Amino acid sequence: MRARYEPPGRDIVVVGASAGGVEALRTLAAGLPAHFPAALFVVLHIPPTSSLLPAILTRAGKLPAEHARDGEAVEDGRIYVAAPDYHLLIEDDVMRLQRGPRENGHRPAIDPLFRTAAMRYGPRVTGVILSGSLDDGINGLGAIKRLGGAVVVQDPDEALYPTMPRSAVEAGLADHIASVAEIPELLVQLATTQVAGNRSISRAMDADPTQLDPETITAENRANGELSGFVCPECKGPLWELNEGKVVKLRCRVGHTFTEETLEHEQGIALEGAMWTALTALIEKGDFSRRLAERFRRGGHFETARRYELQARNALEQADLIRTALRNLEMMPTADELQVS
Repeated sequence: MRARYEPPGRDIVVVGASAGGVEALRTLAAGLPAHFPAALFVVLHIPPTSSLLPAILTRAGKLPAEHARDGEAVEDGRIYVAAPDYHLLIEDDVMRLQRGPRENGHRPAIDPLFRTAAMRYGPRVTGVILSGSLDDGINGLGAIKRLGGAVVVQDPDEALYPTMPRSAVEAGLADHIASVAEIPELLVQLATTQVAGNRSISRAMDADPTQLDPETITAENRANGELSGFVCPECKGPLWELNEGKVVKLRCRVGHTFTEETLEHEQGIALEGAMWTALTALIEKGDFSRRLAERFRRGGHFETARRYELQARNALEQADLIRTALRNLEMMPTADELQVS
């Protein structure tokens, strides 16, 4: 339990990072004091296998870092890192790990941590967005702002991948924009300055989609949004469009959730995968048609052989068109490259 004898400051710090985030997190950890008066939670987009981030952050600074464990109590002066392939949520004064639906294509995802922290602690939360691609964390930051918390964003000009912090700034969510080296002192100031309205916002988690069943999610989608006409890249189910302030999100009936920018990115991945599948199928069709043409030619069936030769030529010509399209896809610059240039 976290005994307190005076109104707390913003003593719940939630941090989201993606591409380029390890170096930013290392710098952040190095600047935090040994008696940091807050608990710090980190989501870094990682593969669903293993993560060395707790060891990296422990070596970098004065605070102990560890993977969050389900049901563990929250303590000040510690860094809790989301475990691979689990969303990190906060419920009452304990952490919860959930293998719920992916959000923005990730598990762990930034938004579930930010959202549940805001629901539980309201004004006591500081949300931090560091280096990363696309606009992950936008929905969670919106929840933090709506419930009275503060938002700190890494200076996009400093970030290795600036689009994630820049998206937060352009959405009007940033209360503070700072270099990573400046953020630790800012977090201490926020944690030691008392805030009004620090009582729990919601002691129940039944309003969070990571905890809901598909029927409830579908009912909420229909009540609060409208069908977008697009399908979920994860499960191919219909997507509903929901507006939360300036932030638009798209959510399917089982809870997969995307921002508009992330959905476009996921559609691009799906398109490329489909094109590679089509390329493989056309090459195999061309090769097999050649094989049949040779067999019929040896048997003296020249007209049939010519028909299969024509099929082989057409298939391989179509394969060349798809191969050219794939090369053009690979040459297209990313959003980060466009902004850097």
